[in-house]
Amino acid sequence: MSSKRLAKRIPSRGQKGSRVGAAVVEFAFVAPIMILLTMGMMEVGRMVMVKQMLIHASREGARAAALPGATSLGVQAKINEELESLMLNDVQITMKVNGETQDLESASKGDTVSIGLAVPAASVSWVPQPVFALNQSLSAETTMRKESL
Repeated sequence: MSSKRLAKRIPSRGQKGSRVGAAVVEFAFVAPIMILLTMGMMEVGRMVMVKQMLIHASREGARAAALPGATSLGVQAKINEELESLMLNDVQITMKVNGETQDLESASKGDTVSIGLAVPAASVSWVPQPVFALNQSLSAETTMRKESL
């Protein structure tokens, strides 16, 4: 290989420095977008996880409410036990018998017992002030029939 060809292939010091500068500028444009996408995926994953835990807790609460001798306090304790790992303080629990809000003690054999859970999405978010979920809530409801002895 001749020395002229070799000299053309090897960039001079000025060309190499401008290429490093271009990489820094490209990174400055791409990095915020990538960080935003990553944070968004983490938020969506958190919302899906909390929704799944609400479904699970409402199912466990409905199973406890369907048993003979179930009390509203006992079902509420079971739900709080299931949600303990999420460390949520503002979960709203709704207990219905035959579609009407009332104590579970009034339910008799064959009645439908519904347990509903709801939590504001903003209180679940890891982002300090989420723009997309300020007025929305995550909820789950499970309905079962009251059992007899």
